[in-house]
Amino acid sequence: MKNALNKVINVPSFQQRYEEVKRNILANQEVQEFLKTHENVLTEDVIERSLPALQEFTNQAHKCCGSGGTATCTNYVNGFIPKLRLGNQIIVVDYIPCSQRIIEEEQREIEKMIRSFHMPKDALTANIESMDINTPGRIRIADFVADFINEIREKQTIPSKGLYIHGGFGVGKSFILGAIANELAAMKVQTVLMYVPEFLRELKESIDDSTIKQKIEYIKKAPVLMLDDFGAESMTSWARDEIFSTILNYRMSEKKPIFISSNFNYDELEYHLANSQKGDYERIKAARMMERIKSLTIPVPLDGTNRRG
Repeated sequence: MKNALNKVINVPSFQQRYEEVKRNILANQEVQEFLKTHENVLTEDVIERSLPALQEFTNQAHKCCGSGGTATCTNYVNGFIPKLRLGNQIIVVDYIPCSQRIIEEEQREIEKMIRSFHMPKDALTANIESMDINTPGRIRIADFVADFINEIREKQTIPSKGLYIHGGFGVGKSFILGAIANELAAMKVQTVLMYVPEFLRELKESIDDSTIKQKIEYIKKAPVLMLDDFGAESMTSWARDEIFSTILNYRMSEKKPIFISSNFNYDELEYHLANSQKGDYERIKAARMMERIKSLTIPVPLDGTNRRG
């Protein structure tokens, strides 16, 4: 078998092809630069034995192709570029993430920072740069967010007060919450963002499977909590006293910020909270809950036209 193999190798056509491949590999500029850098330790034998690795290296792109996604990467390992390294008497190929893969990994880390419950997709992709700053309310929100982020950056702590954004239907309240959440996520600040009416329905369904306590614990302890469309639902005494009062009381005592959007201003929300589904008017309980909301938020009216048509 050895003799047969030697005969095949010594066939002129095979040897010619081998030499041609070798010349092409060694003619590669990056390979030449690597060989020159290590010429003091590289022998002809080491280079010869390293030809498979050098060919693996030359057959791939050595810079990010900038295709816009690692899924279309043509390298052997998607999103990784080859680098030559001198091993133990042989040249080896290492793989390092390309710039596009790094971007995608950073984006995945950012996405992990936002836990969403029933929020619309457009709110989850919102960003501050695309937010219109054309009304007094929007200017106040932009200024507040800038100060909020600067305090995190400078003091390495999360401020204890958030915003209470109130205004009519379709003026962009949910979009703004999403934009703020994404801005915080980029700074690795975890945010829980939820659409209140649907979340309450989910909690009611969780009573039977005994996960309701676990969900409330997760929400109330979130570094930053955002409640979207608070007050849109018909508030029950159970939701007001057992769910939201518990959450707000914890966040107030632990100085954890909360951002709320609502169609109601403070006074209107208090009236809404006082009227239970059973027809009772529970002013004191509503007032107690509003005191917690006021201690945790700064009210900002948001005007504008209905963007939902």
